Amino acid sequence: MSDYDIKKSFLSVIIDVHTHLTDRLLIEDVRNIIDRALQKDVRAALVMTEKITDFQCVLELSERYPKFVVPCLGVHPIQATGQHDEKGIEIKRSVTVQDYYGVEEAIEKAMNVIGGIGEIGLDFSPRFCQTADDKEVQKLILTKQVHLAQKLNLPINVHSRSAGKQTVQLLKELGAQHVLLHAFDGRASVALEGVSSGFYFSVTANICRDPQLQKMVKMLPIENLMVETDSPAIAPLKGAVNEPANVVISCEHIARIKKLDIEDVKRITTENAVKVFPKLKTLLQ
Repeated sequence: MSDYDIKKSFLSVIIDVHTHLTDRLLIEDVRNIIDRALQKDVRAALVMTEKITDFQCVLELSERYPKFVVPCLGVHPIQATGQHDEKGIEIKRSVTVQDYYGVEEAIEKAMNVIGGIGEIGLDFSPRFCQTADDKEVQKLILTKQVHLAQKLNLPINVHSRSAGKQTVQLLKELGAQHVLLHAFDGRASVALEGVSSGFYFSVTANICRDPQLQKMVKMLPIENLMVETDSPAIAPLKGAVNEPANVVISCEHIARIKKLDIEDVKRITTENAVKVFPKLKTLLQ
């Protein structure tokens, strides 16, 4: 297929570049969830892991739905403990070095299948990251995964909650390339620093209710934007369960804010996604 034919195939096609389809809130209904996404022109989804025990489940999902799911493997900066507080809320903690054992070997084994390394990054939310040592270990684990991505020539899908400036700074210091920062909650000016290094930013469907995200979209060039849902989190309606079909809401609001035709937003964000995550191209041919 020529580059021209591939670009034609991007018309009216949307890619959700950050999801968690193996989450317990989604996995039991995943067939219907994918069908609803396809009805909204969502042709593919990148599916993230947060810990090494997620890897096999995400790889198996991609085997079940190879024309829709592109897996990404990585270790998140915040880890679930499997325990719950008195309100039934799961207790989480900052990542440790032990959480990284075996990760590089597992990723290298799957490198021909996966679309990237993710979800990786920093999360300095005080309720999870409570000490200076926590921050240093998070930086260490992110650095290791960036170096692995560089070694394997894989893109990275990056989390940066409450650590936008620190994440962009560290990625720049490491010379990271093929970078997507998902659900970025930092200042628009910091995002622009990332753009100057060639980084991309994905827009969640809660843009309909987030003035800070709307401001960032207004300031960043469309050439550096993608769209995502972070399903099942960050739904358009606060507290609801999110799913990939809602990524069209991101497209609608980007189009309105930047005064573009929605079809152009779909095409450009899809071109950006394929540029950073080339494994996606095979799903659009």
